Parts: sequence; C-alpha cells; structure tokens
Amino acid sequence: MREGSLDAPTRHPIDWQNPDFWDEAKLDAELRRVFDICHGCRRCFNLCDSFPRLFDLIDNTKGETLEEVPSTEFKGVVDSCTLCDLCFMTKCPYVPPHEWNLDFPHLMVRARAIEAKKKGVPFAEAQLTKTDRNGKLAAIAPGIANWASDTSNKLTRGLLDKVADVHPEAALPKFHGATFAVRAKREALDINAAAPAYGKRKVALYATCFVNYNNPNIGMAMRAILAKNGIDSKVVYPKCCGMPQLEHGEIEKVAATAKQVAAEMSPLIDDGYDIVALIPSCALMLKFEWPLIVPDDPLVKKLAQATFDAAEYVVDIAKREGLAPGLEKLDGGVSMHFACHARAQNMGPKAAEMLRLVPEISVAVIERCSGHGGSWGVMKRNFELALKVGKPVAKTVAKNAKTYLASECPLAGEHIAQGIERLPAEDRPAQMEAPLHPIELFAKAYGLA
Repeated sequence: MREGSLDAPTRHPIDWQNPDFWDEAKLDAELRRVFDICHGCRRCFNLCDSFPRLFDLIDNTKGETLEEVPSTEFKGVVDSCTLCDLCFMTKCPYVPPHEWNLDFPHLMVRARAIEAKKKGVPFAEAQLTKTDRNGKLAAIAPGIANWASDTSNKLTRGLLDKVADVHPEAALPKFHGATFAVRAKREALDINAAAPAYGKRKVALYATCFVNYNNPNIGMAMRAILAKNGIDSKVVYPKCCGMPQLEHGEIEKVAATAKQVAAEMSPLIDDGYDIVALIPSCALMLKFEWPLIVPDDPLVKKLAQATFDAAEYVVDIAKREGLAPGLEKLDGGVSMHFACHARAQNMGPKAAEMLRLVPEISVAVIERCSGHGGSWGVMKRNFELALKVGKPVAKTVAKNAKTYLASECPLAGEHIAQGIERLPAEDRPAQMEAPLHPIELFAKAYGLA
C-alpha cells in the first residue's frame, strides 16, 4: 500500500454487535493508535476542534508524547467531533483501503456509544433528539412554541439555557402546525404532461423530520419542481432517520429505525418508486450509514440503492430526460454552501450543479464546514466554538456579496447567517436574502415559489 492512498475511500460496517466493540480497553487502544497517527500527520488541524484539542493534549505534555496523556482527557476530543465526515472524505490519507484503516468519525461514534451505554445520554440532550415527539407537540400550538424558542424571548430562552443547556443566542428551527405531510395531502398539483420526463418516473419523498415539522416549504418546492417536470410524487414519513441518535452513539436505536423504515418503504420500491430524501443528513443515513449499521438486512440495502438526495435527483432528471422549460435567471447570484453531509455522499456538488442549470446564474461554491453539526452547535458549551469554526464560511459569503445564500443543510444556512451578523458592520453584505435550501431557489427560478 503506497503512502497516502489515492484510492477512493471505502467504509467498513460498524461492528457494534461484536463484544469487542464495547470493550473499553480495546477502545482505548484503538483511540491511541489513531490519535498517534493523527498527531504525526496533522492534516486535519483546521477542520474542527477535535484535532487542535488532540494536538494540544499531546504537545502540552512534558515529553510531547501520547503515552503521557491520560485516557480521561480523550473525552474532550470525542465530544468536539460534529460527525461532519470531512476528515474521512477529504483530508485523511489513511482511510480504507489504506492498511492503517482510519475512520475517525466512526471511532468517535464508538466512543460515544460506549459512554452512552455506560452512563446514558444526558437527559436534556436526549430530549432534543426526540424530533418526532417534539415536532408533533409543537404542531399543536406552533405560535407558542416559536415564541418560546425565539432568541429575542429572554425569559423562555433563559429557562431553556438552564434546563437544556441550549445557548440563548443559538437560532432554533421554527415549527409549523400544517406539516409537510398534511400540506401535501391538502394541496393538489397539476402534473405537466408536456414535460420530457412525464410518465417515466414515480417519486416517494422521504419528508425528514426537519422538512415535515420545521420547513415544509422545502418539500412543497420539491413537489412543485417534480410536477413541473411531469412527475407525480407522494410523501412518506415513517419516522426520523435517527441521525440525532447516531450523534450520541445510540446505535441500537438507529438500527431499529433503519429496519422499520426500510420495511415500510420496500413495497414502494417494488412498485417502481424512487426514494428522494429532502435533507442531506437524512439521505446520508439512508444511503450509507444504515447499510453500515445493519449490513445484513436486504431491505436496508434495497432502500439505500433506491435513494437519491433531492438535488442529485433533479440533476438526474436533467441528464436522463431533460428538464421542462421555464427556468428564469436569479439576479444577484448565489453563495452555495456545500453541506458536509451532501459531500459525504460522494456524489459531487449536486446542488451547485443543479443551480447552474438556471440561465445566466453566478454560483460561488463554499466547500467548508459551517461548524453547526446538528444539535451540537446549539448547545451552550459549543455555540461560540461552532461560530468560530464557521467564521471562514461567513466571511466568504460576505465577501462574495451575492443576493442569495443557499445550503442543502437548513441548520447550516441559519448558522452561517448568524455568523455573518457577528461580522463588523462594514464587512457584512449590503443586501442578502434569508438563507434558502437550493431546492427552494430552483423552484423560485421556475416561478413556483
């Protein structure tokens, strides 16, 4: 094996049903093996806080050796990982098939899994992962929920700070009473029979918890784009994909979710439906993480092979059948943040490729982590650090001075906007629309939003 493998990175299944996976001594040995390699390489020093923390731990010992670092100090390194996957996908020269076999993010998942099994997930953080429950409760009275979570509400955000350790300045997703699934049933669409793809495809949109409860407009925009291109769609949402649980190492819960959702979607696939996930983290779970967690389940494998990311699917229509006419230019251009979990799907910058189908458009792609990391970035202990990690992105967006900011990850888009607000007044863009999902922008170019 040559030094610094140039082969495409491959991932091995997460061996969580092997007793050795849960052995703390063997975990410690693997952490030390990997940390020693990382300390000698340092290529990932600027990706997230995990690596600077690790390097400082070692460099600040008397002999600057890993052997002098007590294992109890590793927790800070583990907790700082946002599971963005950029080290694995873009930086590390020692990922499989290299013989050193480094998978830093999945090693962090293993460490968290052992801690969760031993101590449990902290109560407040566990409540944040219950996205379906939270979404259903908030949908009963979304006005009250959004009032309480608004950063301007010092009373309730102060309570949330004390009870749930959520930073009082961190923007939180809004909730809707009419979920995406409800709106899709209410609002019929005319299918364009003149479109090149008419009658050639059927789509089941996996709503995702975020689109279903927090931003149905993304889903409605995707449905409108598909209808414009002659494709009927139905909305399916058995439950959340489990990414919030994976972030905390609750692998057994993720495995159960994968089996349940795959079983419910299997008849749709058999009936010729393509599965399209509307948020890249969820597409990553269905396409890549689930098959690594339950590698022997044929239905999970079948679902993975049938799943597309939203922008990936629009590009596929454009390439195979051609798009329906009607796209109009978007004045002012777009700063397009390439979301980490879109990048981790190893499909290329499909959202940027999709937006470049819009006439006369200027798209500036930003290939760097926003620093948000799902629920990680809203926690009191992480919020300022998350903004620091994402500051280069915020500065680049401001420098680009485009009219639109887009990110496939809506949480990242809002986080970047918060980073821009913290820049000196003279460095902020004079005019910039609120961040949008690229699907929303594409629908806007079609005159559908």
